[in-house]
Amino acid sequence: MKFSYRNFLLAVLFAALTYGFWLSPHFKTIAAGVAIFLLGMFALEQGFKAFSGGILEDFLKKTTGTIARSLSFGIVSTTLMQSSSLVSVITISFLSAELITLTQGIGIIFGANLGTTTGAWLVAGLGLKVDIAAYAMPMLVFGVIMIFQKGSARLQGAGWALVGLGFLFLGIAYMKEGFETIGSHLDLSHYAISGLRGLLVYTLVGIAATVVMQSSHATLILTITALSAGQISYENALALAIGSNVGTTVTAMLGAISASVSGKRLAIAHFIFNIVTGIIAIIFIRQFELAVDWLGRLAGMAADNHTLRFALFHTLFNLTGVILMLPFINRLVVVLESILHEKVEPVETTHVRFLNRSALEFPDTALEVISRETAHLANNAFEILAHGLNLHRADITSNVDINALLARCTDTMTIDVDDLYQRKVKPLYSAIIEFSTQAEPHMDADQLERLNHLRQANWRIVTAIKHIKEIQANIDRYMCSDNQYIRREYNAIRLNIAILLRTLFTMEEQASPARKIEQLKRIRLEMETQDIVANGTLDKLIREQRITSDMATSLMNDSAYAYDLQRNLIAAAEIIFTNLYSQEKELSLTEEDVENDMLGKQDEIRARLGHESAQIDHISADQDR
Repeated sequence: MKFSYRNFLLAVLFAALTYGFWLSPHFKTIAAGVAIFLLGMFALEQGFKAFSGGILEDFLKKTTGTIARSLSFGIVSTTLMQSSSLVSVITISFLSAELITLTQGIGIIFGANLGTTTGAWLVAGLGLKVDIAAYAMPMLVFGVIMIFQKGSARLQGAGWALVGLGFLFLGIAYMKEGFETIGSHLDLSHYAISGLRGLLVYTLVGIAATVVMQSSHATLILTITALSAGQISYENALALAIGSNVGTTVTAMLGAISASVSGKRLAIAHFIFNIVTGIIAIIFIRQFELAVDWLGRLAGMAADNHTLRFALFHTLFNLTGVILMLPFINRLVVVLESILHEKVEPVETTHVRFLNRSALEFPDTALEVISRETAHLANNAFEILAHGLNLHRADITSNVDINALLARCTDTMTIDVDDLYQRKVKPLYSAIIEFSTQAEPHMDADQLERLNHLRQANWRIVTAIKHIKEIQANIDRYMCSDNQYIRREYNAIRLNIAILLRTLFTMEEQASPARKIEQLKRIRLEMETQDIVANGTLDKLIREQRITSDMATSLMNDSAYAYDLQRNLIAAAEIIFTNLYSQEKELSLTEEDVENDMLGKQDEIRARLGHESAQIDHISADQDR
């Protein structure tokens, strides 16, 4: 087996736990309490993920417009979920998807650090004075029943949340019982270390405990229960609180490994905040203790109520850190952006820009990054479609008269559409499909429907590229033909597709989704009027023998390809631009159904071309004679 520090540390942890179990049965009670508490936090996080159904994500997008709102969101969400780690991961995933700014993300992290102090208050003020294990049992029973109710994600989410709270309460009860009973056999307070040495040692212990348990909440609760049983000194407990704050940054750093550069910046900002706050707390520890004593007397706290004073200290030094760091957020953003640069890329890039593993944990976030990556794929496809029309991308995106461009018969571009597809579209398409497959198991029915629409958008874009590949050769062949009629028709095909591309490119960014839908509908109606079969243009060209049989056959097939190409682009645009999914039959079908529907449309066109095909045969026979 390949050596791994993770496996090595896990082996050391198992060995230490085994020795502790053998040494004292009371240690087993405490360890079991910690394990149950961590399991409760995991279940609570799962409950919020499933139960939110996107509410949390929507709330985040709407309430983080300013630093003050971002700070408030961090406080409220962490207070409700009792997990600053979950809030950090959510924030990193949103930042990686460019749904919030780095400034907003830092504000949320600052708020999360304040929100995490509420857990200490709840346990110190209530959890140690009430038999919370008695409340845990009904929560577990009702929660498990709700979890097994299939078909309702929200009900299951509520069940997970109840089970999580039940395990949290049960874990606290076990830790409290373990520290109380161990006191009659072993007095851990003998290991107390006073002064600066004790402050530094127990700060390191707090960091290590938080890194191992991946939860500052667990470290804090363990510290409070040990403090209430007199197993650690008040001074050392304060150092553990400082260490737990610093140790929790490890979770954010791990969550940022697969994140974008913005996600990594946020993780570093989180690390800097907690390090600075920890250093301030260590340097001014005596001043903080005096402040706690003064505020405690004002609040009527008993002098020997160390658990409440511990909670007050935890809040006070985190609040001090926020107050000191808040004015420097913008400067911190500038520094982080100068240290970690976003790679400057051309408009068309061949690798993913938005997909990141941290988004997989939150279905709505995963859908958002898939939507943005789909737009990225469409942007790359734009270039290929333009070149397939023998036009430059800049020609279409500019205000230049396209008719004038087409009138100038220029040399054909030596562009290999298939090569461009293989290099600039297929890698993105494959990555999107793989990512969507990984995200699918976490989604409910509505989210799966949206995911299916996004997959259809990708498939339609890829299909449009295949259609342009089919007609490219004849465009190159006939766009400068001596036969004015065939030249006119192929340039009309080029014109219609180019105008559609320009329209999609310039569609108003500020327009409402409903207005965009209306624009797309108008484009679709105009496209129907351009059908050379329906409007009799092809019939007239054949009847008057303006074009040869080869020309007629090519034009007949390429008109069908061009029609389907435009139809696919419009359908994909409805999904990408608006996120409002058409109720039309075609957008509620599976990919297989859509493909069959398209084939049926082509068959319909070819059926309508039956008499034209017969006339083509007559022209061919006349030419042979």
